[in-house]
Amino acid sequence: MRATQQYYPVLFSAFWFEHRLWGDYALGYHLLNVALHATSCCLLAVVLRSLWRRPDGAGGPRNFEWVAAAVFAVHPVCVESVAWISEQKNTLSLVFYLLSALVYLDFSQTRRWGSYVFASVLFLLAVGSKTVTVTLPAALLVVLWWKQGRIGWRRDVGPLLPWFVAALALGLFTSWFERNWIGADGPEFALTFVQRLLLAGRVLWFYLGKFVWPTGLCFYYPRWDVANEAWQWIGYLVAAVGITLGLWMLRKRARGPLAGWLVYAGSLFPALGFFNVYPFLFSYVADHFQYLASAGLTVATTGGVAAWLAGKPLWLQKTTVGLVWGGIATLVVLANRQSALYRDNEVLFRATVACNPSSWMAHMNLAVTLARSPERREEAIAAYREVLRLKPDHPDAHHGLGLELARLGDKAQAMAEYERAIELRPTYAEAHHRLGVELARLGGRDQDAIAHLEAALRVKPGLAEAHANLADLLLKTPDRLPEAMAHYEEALHFDPTLAWVHCRIGFVLSHLPGRQHEAISRYETALRIEPNSIDAHNGLAIAYIMMGRADAARREWETVVRIDPSQESARRNLRRLDEVEAR
Repeated sequence: MRATQQYYPVLFSAFWFEHRLWGDYALGYHLLNVALHATSCCLLAVVLRSLWRRPDGAGGPRNFEWVAAAVFAVHPVCVESVAWISEQKNTLSLVFYLLSALVYLDFSQTRRWGSYVFASVLFLLAVGSKTVTVTLPAALLVVLWWKQGRIGWRRDVGPLLPWFVAALALGLFTSWFERNWIGADGPEFALTFVQRLLLAGRVLWFYLGKFVWPTGLCFYYPRWDVANEAWQWIGYLVAAVGITLGLWMLRKRARGPLAGWLVYAGSLFPALGFFNVYPFLFSYVADHFQYLASAGLTVATTGGVAAWLAGKPLWLQKTTVGLVWGGIATLVVLANRQSALYRDNEVLFRATVACNPSSWMAHMNLAVTLARSPERREEAIAAYREVLRLKPDHPDAHHGLGLELARLGDKAQAMAEYERAIELRPTYAEAHHRLGVELARLGGRDQDAIAHLEAALRVKPGLAEAHANLADLLLKTPDRLPEAMAHYEEALHFDPTLAWVHCRIGFVLSHLPGRQHEAISRYETALRIEPNSIDAHNGLAIAYIMMGRADAARREWETVVRIDPSQESARRNLRRLDEVEAR
């Protein structure tokens, strides 16, 4: 597996292992995500059975723990986390989160320190899968308060203090990582504390609305203009504070509503806007941000219904249960429709563009998807141009557009796009590389091309093709041959599968006295990678001729003609061999 910008060691270890099992076969990842989500649903029911068990040992309130699990299992806001492979961090972290909660609740009853250690390990595994799970110790305190009616500093808070310390440290590290390595910094994130407070109220009610009425779900929601709209959101903040105070005043009659509200809001806290995260660049909300919180909200709502039903007439209980299962059936239909959007990238991002035409990120992902099909190059160019209409300062869009224009033969415009990408991001290694390649093709601009290729390698030393293209240019200067060969070898160090680079090295070696055997070895390596490589077969034939092995050269040129009958140079060489033999 390659390096990533984020730091989720448990998640990426899991991905590494999965890649060893089924490689790039997407079905394996999808099935595992579904299995993890199903496991979380079962664990949720087990946790609730433990929490809802009455002191006399009877079952939970109307056995609604499985109703809660069913609601969470099929709720449409969970589709994004389960259907999108990269969101395995949600499904995996929730399994560890619930296991940790279950074991810790056992510790809170039995005080077995083995359970405490095991719960702590599971908590660290959860945080190592996704940092949002740092909210678990706070959620456990709320649950213990709900169950006991009070919190003991020594009994309840003390054992969780190490968890809070770890949560704070890991949370701050993730926040720093987002700002300094992933790019969650700059003018787009420059919000005042008051704006962030108002944004938090808006985000909180947005997610609550989507949970209660899960229609109009979108992969990328419109990005709100906080600077100009925040003052309109005062009502959301006032309502959130009012609800909290109201439930606090009612706590002596019923602690459940306040506990459910606190767990929901607390689980959402990392995504409310107080901390910069990269997705805020294109939207302040996303369905996968509320995956963990929606589990808590599911528990709160179903638990509330179950508690309300206690002692009610049997006909009312049956009617309510029927309505609940009818609601679950409706959620199944909605979730099925939502999951159909994840059939492939084009379907997903076209649907996203339809529901949010102003999303430059959706247009960008659509452009990248279309660019993978050569026959759809014009559509990809149109999508890139739409990105730049919405966000003219997007360096990746300029670079992508340049690539497509170069493939269509519009080299001048492609170079202009690469230059604009570099202007916007001076350390853009790939843009420096492509601009260097185009300058080299112009002729007379070799020094400029070398400068850009060297700039690319200063930023990204592992850019294999930049090493090889730089070597091609250095070969034009005889006294820089050793430097060129070093760059060819560096290219193969980072990507040994570059058959054409093996051919380049073979070509150089074949023209050095006494090194034809090495050249042949390089060509043979290229052919193991790419058996139908015309350059490798031609180069091998020439090396054989230089060694006086005409029969071996003939076989190679015959192979060239068999692969591509239009190779006139190979036919000409074969005729020359015939003439030599005829003499």
